[in-house]
Amino acid sequence: MRIGVAATPGVAIPTLEWLSTSTHDLSLVITRPDKPAGRGRTLKESLVGQWAATHHIECVKPIASQELFESLAFIDLVVTIGYGVILPVEILPVPRYGFINLHFSLLPAWRGAAPVQRAIQNGDERLGITVFALDAGMDTGPIYVQRELPRNPYVNAGEVLEAMATLGPGAIAETLSLIESGFSPIPQSMSGVSYAPKISKEDARIQWDRNAIDIDRQVRAFTPDPGTWTTFRNSNLRIDRARPFISAKKCEPGVIDVNNGDLVVSCADGSQLFIEEVTPSGKKTMSGRSWLNGARITGGEKFV
Repeated sequence: MRIGVAATPGVAIPTLEWLSTSTHDLSLVITRPDKPAGRGRTLKESLVGQWAATHHIECVKPIASQELFESLAFIDLVVTIGYGVILPVEILPVPRYGFINLHFSLLPAWRGAAPVQRAIQNGDERLGITVFALDAGMDTGPIYVQRELPRNPYVNAGEVLEAMATLGPGAIAETLSLIESGFSPIPQSMSGVSYAPKISKEDARIQWDRNAIDIDRQVRAFTPDPGTWTTFRNSNLRIDRARPFISAKKCEPGVIDVNNGDLVVSCADGSQLFIEEVTPSGKKTMSGRSWLNGARITGGEKFV
């Protein structure tokens, strides 16, 4: 088949690498337009755009999806992976076999923009990927393949996405074989539907009057992007890695404590959170212990 891939983030690259060496013809890459980045605000390609340039594969960066009609005229199938654009329904039948999507949840759970983050935040026991046919709805199309990811409760969203990306080539390979065999994808169940809206900065702010287990999930869900944060002495502090901590000491939520030189913060219900890594505003990531040494905490100081 002549394959197109519509993608933007680096999680698409393992699948792109496989397609480029497969028996299929990776004919086209579609990605978001270059964006200003850095202090100089110079235009920068997406990671997928950079990959396409390195591998000398035709790459288009449409401002509007209507620009794609001509490019898709001779494409058999388009694989979308985190493209970040809602495609108009009239473009879906243009390729011979339409569009399929590699989605990072076990649909129908977590339809939407941030499935991995919302699943971790919710404390889901099962994580995985789904390949389905795009239709007019938001991640509602019929399913070709699902793959479950072995559960590790201590990893963050970035680490989960990396692991899921490695499942992509096998799932896409299986799906392409099913399509060529004439297999009809299976409609999604009407039960177990949940939604994963885009994450706002305020979503990632820690409310210390919550249980340490919930805050730990929040930290892992929103690391590395957008980063879970709190404030200390009127300055933002990003919390990069943490875990619930058992202690007999009971303090008001948000109060900073030192336990054998380590940074510990009181949460709701008498629980505490051990802070392993932080990033102060304008500085590099450091251990909680190193941050404590520089902060010189006085009794009763709090994160807010």
